[in-house]
Amino acid sequence: MKIFRLKSFDDYKEHVQKNGPNYELQKNYESSVIRPGRREFTVSGISYPANQYVDFKVDYQYSDGRNINWRERMICPVTHLNTRLRCCVHILDFELSPYPGSVIYITEQVTSLFQYLSRKFRNLLGSEYLGNDLQPGEIRNGIRHEDMTNLSIKSESIDHFLSFECFEHIPFYKKAIAEAYRVLAPGGVFLGSFPFDCNSQTNIIKAKLDDNGNIIYFAQPEYHGDPVSDKGILCYTVFGWEILDEFKQAGFDEAYAILIWSDIFGYLGGEQIFFVAKKNKQARVSQKI
Repeated sequence: MKIFRLKSFDDYKEHVQKNGPNYELQKNYESSVIRPGRREFTVSGISYPANQYVDFKVDYQYSDGRNINWRERMICPVTHLNTRLRCCVHILDFELSPYPGSVIYITEQVTSLFQYLSRKFRNLLGSEYLGNDLQPGEIRNGIRHEDMTNLSIKSESIDHFLSFECFEHIPFYKKAIAEAYRVLAPGGVFLGSFPFDCNSQTNIIKAKLDDNGNIIYFAQPEYHGDPVSDKGILCYTVFGWEILDEFKQAGFDEAYAILIWSDIFGYLGGEQIFFVAKKNKQARVSQKI
């Protein structure tokens, strides 16, 4: 398994230059496991969350019909977690090393990942965004509502903050970064993922809200799946390397990207990328008013 930790766009450009032979090996392996003419097939490997050897299920959903979306459509038959989510669990364990009693907040609740983590961590808190007519922390039909820009969670009460594919749907995402910093205890760690352009220093703004709450589009509207609705969620931002600086501007002591690829664990589709931000152990923030 290949793992790299990068702190800037310059780090990434150097990484690409040095990692050329590995990219060729990755490409050749991924091509070798495809079954020509078959729209569904399996690839053998070790599912880290399941802790066993499995036949991952692969298909062409969420793709252009020609290329496989390995990140989303290589599913463990035991945990039902795709490549991206299996990577999340793996990185959570080896990078954050939570204890069974660690207090963990994850910005989802009705997903397979939440169900998996709830069996491992007794102090896991999850939520979904259920609309702007609810109060933060309100429970509806057993689901907790939270707005990532205005959390009901007490300051400095969380050991680990997990958020996967959420920040792109928040027009004022910097407020969400500030809230993650606020609720994390000193020494706490954020782990997340979101649409990311490795070849861009700056974030790519696809849409924004004006002062009246109207959406202004700068590109063709892009909608992603919503676990609590069939309507889909608008993507406002595709992030670039400046997001690491924005985490540090919010107060985080350290922020970096993790790039990971593995044939053994079935982390295919080129290097999967995730983001870690660490709060200083001596950090203190004011209580939310």
